Amino acid sequence: MITEREIGGIPALLAPATGPMHAGLVFRVGHADEPLAKRGITHLIEHLALFSFGVADYHYNGATGVEYTYFHMQGAEADIVTFLNGVCAGLRELPMSRLPVEKEILRTEENGRGESPAGPLGLWRHGARDYGMPAFPEWGLTGLTPDDLRDWVARWFTAENAALWIAGPGVPDGLDLRLPHGERRPAPAPSNALPCRPAYFAGPENVVAWNAAVPRQPAAAVLAGVLERALFRSLRQESGLSYTVQADFESRGDGAMVITAAADALPEKQEAVLRGFVEVLEVARDGGFAPAEITAVVNQRCEDLARAEEAGARLPAQVFNLLAGRRVRQLDEALAELREVTPADVAVAGRLAVADGLLMTPGRTTAEWAGYTAAPECSTEAVTGAEYRLLDPERPGDRLIAGTHGISLVGDASTVTVRYDGLAGVLSWPDGARRFIGHDGIQVHVEPTLVDGGPALVAALDTGVRPEQRVTMAARDPARIPHPPAPPAPPPRDPRRTERIWRLSFAAVGLIGLVTLRLLAPPVAAAFFAIALIVVFAVYRILGR
Repeated sequence: MITEREIGGIPALLAPATGPMHAGLVFRVGHADEPLAKRGITHLIEHLALFSFGVADYHYNGATGVEYTYFHMQGAEADIVTFLNGVCAGLRELPMSRLPVEKEILRTEENGRGESPAGPLGLWRHGARDYGMPAFPEWGLTGLTPDDLRDWVARWFTAENAALWIAGPGVPDGLDLRLPHGERRPAPAPSNALPCRPAYFAGPENVVAWNAAVPRQPAAAVLAGVLERALFRSLRQESGLSYTVQADFESRGDGAMVITAAADALPEKQEAVLRGFVEVLEVARDGGFAPAEITAVVNQRCEDLARAEEAGARLPAQVFNLLAGRRVRQLDEALAELREVTPADVAVAGRLAVADGLLMTPGRTTAEWAGYTAAPECSTEAVTGAEYRLLDPERPGDRLIAGTHGISLVGDASTVTVRYDGLAGVLSWPDGARRFIGHDGIQVHVEPTLVDGGPALVAALDTGVRPEQRVTMAARDPARIPHPPAPPAPPPRDPRRTERIWRLSFAAVGLIGLVTLRLLAPPVAAAFFAIALIVVFAVYRILGR
C-alpha cells in the first residue's frame, strides 16, 4: 500500500517492496517547458547534478522527459541517503567548471540517439513549442551560461516543485533534501499546429506511426493494448509485412492520455503496411475489437500492475500524479477500474482516438484515400516588405520578403512565413546564416551568400529578434558555407570556325581595298581603307572568340 508523507518539506510516497530498496527524486520540469533558445538546459542540469558521483558501486541514473526530470537509485539505505543528499547538494551548487565538458558529452549522446516516431508526431501536432520541443536538437547548449543554469534551477528545481518516492521498509535516516524554495509549476497547456484532424504527414520511408490524445481513463490504456495486439497479428503474424510493431500510452499533465502506435516497413512494402495499419485503426473507430481481445488485455494489465506493486514500480507514475495535482491511486482502486472496462468503453475511446489521430505515412505515400487531411507544410500568406532575389539557379523564381512583421520565402508553388509575433527562435551562425522557426514549426532559412543583398537582409532581420529568441550556433566549417555557382566557362574555340572567319575577314579587307582604290582619290582611299581595316579586325575579334 502506498502512503503519503512529507520529508524535508518535500511530498513523498512510500511503499514496501521486494528486492533492494530504491528511491527517486522527481521534479515537474522537462523538455516541454524549455524555449527553443534554451533547448537542452534541463538535461544539462541533470548531468551536472550527478557529476559528483562518478563511478559508484551502486546503480543510479537520471532522466529528463517531456514533463518530468528524475533522479533514481537502487541499493542499500546508506547509499540511497548519500545519493539523494548528493543530488540536492549538486543542485544547490552546480559544478560550473564542468560546463564545457558536459555540453560536449550531451552532444555526443544526442548524436548517438536513434530516431523515434514520437519526435515528428509531436512536432507536426504541436509545432515548435511545449510538447513539440522533443523533436528539436539541444540547440541551446552552445549559448547557455552559468547564470542561465542558476536561474533555471531557482525556477524549476525547488522543494515545492519536487516529490520523492521510496520503495522499501521505510524512510532511511540522515536525509538532507534542502532545495531552493519556489512554487509548484503545472505542465504547459498543449499547443495545436493542426487546423483539422484526423491528419497525416509524410515521414521516413521505413515506418508508419500514429498518435492521438484522448481523455485519461482506463479504457484508453486498454485500447493501446488491444491496438498493439491487432497490429502485431495483422502486420507481422498474418501478412509478414512488419517486424517491429508496438503501441503504448502516456499520461499528460492536462488530463489527456496520448496513445502512440508504430510499425516498421520495407521501402517496397510501404503501401501495404500503411493500408494494413489504417485497417486496424478503422476497426478501432468502428468498435470492432472482439470482447475476448479486450478481456485478455485487461487481465494482462492487471497482472502487470500487481507485479509492479510488489516491486514498488508503481511509485514513479503515482509521484507524477502527485506533481500533476491528481489523486494517488492504490492498487485495488486501479485494478477495480480496469476490470470495469467494457467493449463499449473501448469503442468510445477508439472513436475519439481515430478522430483525433495524426498519421505519419512512409516516404511519399499519402492518406487522403483513408479520410485523412494533409497537415499544412506551407503558410497561407506572405508578409509585406522588401524583396530580395535568391542567387540560386535551382530556385530561379524564389524570393525572400523581409518586413516589420516577419520573413517569407515565396516560390512559384508555395509560401512559407515566420512572423515575429509567432517566433519560436532563430538559429544564428557567426557567418551570417539565419534560420527562423515559427511556433507552428514552419522554418525559413537564410544564407546571405545566396541572396542578392544578403548582409543587408540579415541586418534588417536581426532587428526584429529579441535576445532571448536567438540561438547561438557554433561556427561552421568554411567548406560548408554555400556560395553562388561560378558563371559558366566560355565554350572552347573551334579552330575551323576561326579559320573561316579569318579567311572571310581577309577577303573583305581585299575587296574593300580594291573598291576604294578604284572609286576614291588615293589619300581618301587610304584613310577609308584604314578605317575599314579596323572595323573588320574588330568584327573578327568578336566573332572569332
